[in-house]
Amino acid sequence: MLRRTFVALPLVACLAGCRGQRQFARFVAPGDRLMMGSHQAGSETFAPLVDEAVAKLLARHAEAPVQQVSYDAEGRPLPCPPKRICFVGVENKSAEDIGDFKDELYEVIDARILDSAVFAPLNRRFVEAGLRATRIRPDELCVPQRMRDFAAHLEREGEPIDYLLYATLTSGTTRENRDYERSYRLSLELVDVRSGAYDKQSADITKGYHHSRLSRWRASR
Repeated sequence: MLRRTFVALPLVACLAGCRGQRQFARFVAPGDRLMMGSHQAGSETFAPLVDEAVAKLLARHAEAPVQQVSYDAEGRPLPCPPKRICFVGVENKSAEDIGDFKDELYEVIDARILDSAVFAPLNRRFVEAGLRATRIRPDELCVPQRMRDFAAHLEREGEPIDYLLYATLTSGTTRENRDYERSYRLSLELVDVRSGAYDKQSADITKGYHHSRLSRWRASR
């Protein structure tokens, strides 16, 4: 998916009798180098995390055998439709305030799942409306009865679901004087609303922050 990123950069203009700082902006074309972020993680950190975690989750379930449950007019078996996922949200447990990247992570993960033939995600607006109607917090969906109540409500609304999906971002920091490395992990948890069974897939990446030098990152596999 092609994306056009808008980046603001500082431009210092020295005028007669006046000093000020201005900004100018440029569009980042596909393939251009992204900003690395001097003190916080950005798209260069989150993009590979999402790609790897979602790919692992989809690959595992794509390999599961497809059960035939219905037949067409000529008696030929039809495959099961994609399983319906209710993506509950992204929980940030990392050391950083990720700001608007929290919504960005949700949208990117949701889009990746939507593009697959393995799962069919429920529209986010239906998810939020269902939580409001049932007065259930996202963290309460882990309670079996709450999970059943929420799934039953969505089914009555014509939006049945098979799974709940949780995304969690965590981090760990190793320091050496003023330099430090921070490892990030994005975990995707898939919970079967009928049986309570769950699957979990994760992706990891480590980024180094060095005083007075450009930050660098390395992927951890």
